[in-house]
Amino acid sequence: MSSDLHKLPSDHPNRLELNDEVHARPPVSMQAPIRVSHLVCYSSPATAEAEQQAINDLTAAHNVAPPASGDNHYLADLGPIQFKWERHTEFIGYTFFVDGLSDQPFAEPAINQVPSAWLASLPGEVLLAAHVTVLPDEISSLDYEQLATEHFGGNVLIGAGIAAGTGIAMTDFRIHSDGFSHLLLANGTMSPQQTGRMVQRLLEIDSYRMMALLALPTARALTPFLSRCEQELVQITTALASLQDCDELALLNRLTKLQADIESRYSNNKYRFDAAKAYYALVQRRISDLRETRIQGLQTFSEFMERRLAPAMDTSRAVAVRQNSLSEGVARATQLLSTRVSMARREQNQAVLESMDRRAKFQLRLQEAVETVSIVAVTYYLVGLIGYASYGLVELGVSVNTTLVSAVSIPVVAISVLLLVWRFRKAAAHTEESS
Repeated sequence: MSSDLHKLPSDHPNRLELNDEVHARPPVSMQAPIRVSHLVCYSSPATAEAEQQAINDLTAAHNVAPPASGDNHYLADLGPIQFKWERHTEFIGYTFFVDGLSDQPFAEPAINQVPSAWLASLPGEVLLAAHVTVLPDEISSLDYEQLATEHFGGNVLIGAGIAAGTGIAMTDFRIHSDGFSHLLLANGTMSPQQTGRMVQRLLEIDSYRMMALLALPTARALTPFLSRCEQELVQITTALASLQDCDELALLNRLTKLQADIESRYSNNKYRFDAAKAYYALVQRRISDLRETRIQGLQTFSEFMERRLAPAMDTSRAVAVRQNSLSEGVARATQLLSTRVSMARREQNQAVLESMDRRAKFQLRLQEAVETVSIVAVTYYLVGLIGYASYGLVELGVSVNTTLVSAVSIPVVAISVLLLVWRFRKAAAHTEESS
């Protein structure tokens, strides 16, 4: 068959990337016994170059090819250890694997195989450090009280059967004297692939738990600020109910400043609260993936998270809702006050227009009075000129009654001046209408 029959349209630019996304960050197959050390460093995009350089230095020391630019996960065999690197949105994960056990499960962790100077050079801040030991023990032979005493400082254990009872995981979710939390996993009958998946899910639970809890300090720090803003809003709305005209602009300035402060905090904290919600959902999903079975006397992972993590998430969620509600309340008050200020200004403008109208009418009447006086004055002067002209005729020998000429000219001149003024006024009105 001709290969032309298999020709397809051009690929979408993101086809390969989207297809491979479901294979991102695959779990490492683990054969018990094995020791695992896991670091989570909180980072930002600004540290990406330093992170890449750190990985390049480690791989170069073991003559191993580094990850390609743009990769967000990487797995390499460095000889004595296996190394896994993962870049997430807000944090970087470094995981180290060493086969075999020491005399004590956490006495010789996998991270001891990594140069301490290299660890100290890693960018970011450590958010989680955990040691995991996978035992090949039969799960029926475990003594939980003895394990708690010997390996967890006598702390209360949280644990459950995982993978439908084919293995057991336990921890105390505490940071021990070595600076790491400890997780013990009894392999039971799990396959290497199952073991790798279970270890990855357990570490992700701890990682996402810590990332979700980052919102809690933010919520606690935000609470006093929100209380002050709520009191300020109550004062403003109370004053708004009994508002005097002279107080409106000052009150609007207070409200605008309050809204700016709230919006600034809202913009800074919204991502943190949204991220906490997403991380908490991932924690719940990973716990569900463990397929827990109860161990008598131990609290399961789901129960522990429900009792300890859920209240913290409820607090963060409540503060986020409170912040959003306060922002909306201030926006409504600002809109109401702005409306009142606009109405007050409209009333002031109306009063100004009415005053201008009255002034214009007064000026018109004054102008009419002046025009009347002007007509009389012009008539007086013109009649005077006519009188002087009649005196001149008498001097020239013409027989003229100067008194009669002046008397007769008065109405003629007055009417003529009045008609002239009327024509000027009519022409001015026509010009104003045309413009």
